[in-house]
Amino acid sequence: MHLSILNIKPIVIIFFSFYFLNFIIQLYYYLFVFNKVSRYKHKDEEIPKLPVSIIICARDEAHNLKKFLPSILTQDYPDYEVIVVNDCSSDKTESVLNEFCELFPLLRYTTIKKDIKFTHGKKLAQTIGIKAAKNDILIFTDADCYALSNKWVERIQQNFSPETEVVVGFGGYIKNDTFLNKLIRYDAVFIAMQYFSFALAGHPYMGVGRNLAYRKSTFFNNKGFASHFNIESGDDDLFINQVADKKNTRIEISIDSQTRSIPKTTFNKWLKQKSRHNSTFRYYKSLHKTLLAIEIISRFFFYFMFLFLLFYCNCLWYCISFIFIIRYFVQIIVIKKIFKLFKASDLLLFSLIFDLMLPLLNFGLIITNIFVPKHNKWK
Repeated sequence: MHLSILNIKPIVIIFFSFYFLNFIIQLYYYLFVFNKVSRYKHKDEEIPKLPVSIIICARDEAHNLKKFLPSILTQDYPDYEVIVVNDCSSDKTESVLNEFCELFPLLRYTTIKKDIKFTHGKKLAQTIGIKAAKNDILIFTDADCYALSNKWVERIQQNFSPETEVVVGFGGYIKNDTFLNKLIRYDAVFIAMQYFSFALAGHPYMGVGRNLAYRKSTFFNNKGFASHFNIESGDDDLFINQVADKKNTRIEISIDSQTRSIPKTTFNKWLKQKSRHNSTFRYYKSLHKTLLAIEIISRFFFYFMFLFLLFYCNCLWYCISFIFIIRYFVQIIVIKKIFKLFKASDLLLFSLIFDLMLPLLNFGLIITNIFVPKHNKWK
């Protein structure tokens, strides 16, 4: 065995060194970046309960509004309003909203009529809702979302100290037993772990529209969506990438602050949704793109080099495997608490599969976004 080790080809040494380098990069991200989320503790501060406006944009969401809107309208909070922007719906959305308006005086809605000569995305509806809001603190969610607790508004709002302009929360997906559902929920938790940990590290770069808050004054002081209005997505991540910094941004990850929404039911629909979300990555700030790309690329090459070396260099199989196992256990230790917090502990056993699948999917979607033309969709 010792002779075989001494006779290792130089190319194998190069590949092994590259494998080890990616291992070190992965350890750094898990121990010094992602681990910030698992160790995070909210600071208890005496922050007054300021009035809040909740904004929901809806297009053909009659069924979901009837099912999920009550969780938003029955929050245990002294002063808030709910604004629903009915954006060109052709179903019974307006009827449902009229029914709720009779029961809940805090609900208001406005309707955008369809114009065959003019098409628009969600950003127009979002802007109309923001203009209609009476209060400076705005909380955003979607029509197919519900709050896990009647303390949702309170938990989000308690982060708005005088210097806070942006609060990012977690919006997960409803659980079922399919493999696709597990993949979608794992992806959502991993993305949340990324943007929460980067925010804690002083580099906030995105939020999700399913659970996001910022000030009305911040929106207009930064000219709203003007810099990316023509881009299909980005009402949440591109705007946050534009305005958030280490001083004005906070995260909220308590269970009471979370929302859940309906996941896609087919792989094709989910890929289209994910492709639309990934299309905004190229517009991120250079630092954010670099930090995210390093993690994804190092993860991809870590798995690739592991498989390559395992089959190409039998004499080092024990060393190669040992490094792989260390990285896997570090990952599990770090994400275990995070996944429990986001009620996704059942996904830990699938982490090895999804951890490899998602970089491959993301690379494929990036290539697709570059070469395949996009058609504008509202959501």
